[in-house]
Amino acid sequence: MLGFDPIYFVFLAPALALSLWASFRTKSAFNKYSKVRVSTGLTGAQAAQRLLDAAGITDVQVVPHKGTLSDHYNPITKTLALSEPVYGVPSVAAVGVACHEAGHAIQHAVAYKPLWLRSLLVPTANIGSSIGYLVMVFGLILGSMNMFLVGVVLFSCVLLFQLVTLPVEFDASARAKQLAVSNGIVLAQEREGMDRVLNAAALTYVAAAVSTLLTLLYFLFRAGLLGGRRD
Repeated sequence: MLGFDPIYFVFLAPALALSLWASFRTKSAFNKYSKVRVSTGLTGAQAAQRLLDAAGITDVQVVPHKGTLSDHYNPITKTLALSEPVYGVPSVAAVGVACHEAGHAIQHAVAYKPLWLRSLLVPTANIGSSIGYLVMVFGLILGSMNMFLVGVVLFSCVLLFQLVTLPVEFDASARAKQLAVSNGIVLAQEREGMDRVLNAAALTYVAAAVSTLLTLLYFLFRAGLLGGRRD
């Protein structure tokens, strides 16, 4: 387990390819539509605020955040943080990302159950991502099946979190696409650019879940639980 294992790359190659493709598509779409100005002239921050106002949400603050594609909604502090290329930029890409994050705030306001479940899973997912992998590795090295299975359970929490994240992200994007048009933020013909940006971003979450799943299957294979042989 400490040396080079080509089987590991056989398992993870599809996930790596998907991750690289998703990252390329996301950056490419965002860069392309960052250069396309929305006809309304609304910035990302203004677009997000309009959706919040339309939904009757008055306790969420839209704030600037450093970085690129670091946009997020924090349900604990009720802040909608928009990155520098989004917050004050009146582009199709910026508005799309901002409306997506506003979609999360709307989910929170209407008690969207998958969002509640994802928030509930955050602590266990953090533990699993921190030590789950290492516990599986040391379980195999030490020949301790009990330790290995503990690692599997911890690492599976990460996978569960990522699987629950998928409907949360897809729903936020669906809300953004619909509400951006119905609230006059973008014209119907500008939605194509929004769709491409948000669909590409959603693919990154799929890639993350696939990577975690294949990693877990690899370790189960190495442990002899999926037809493999323990070394």
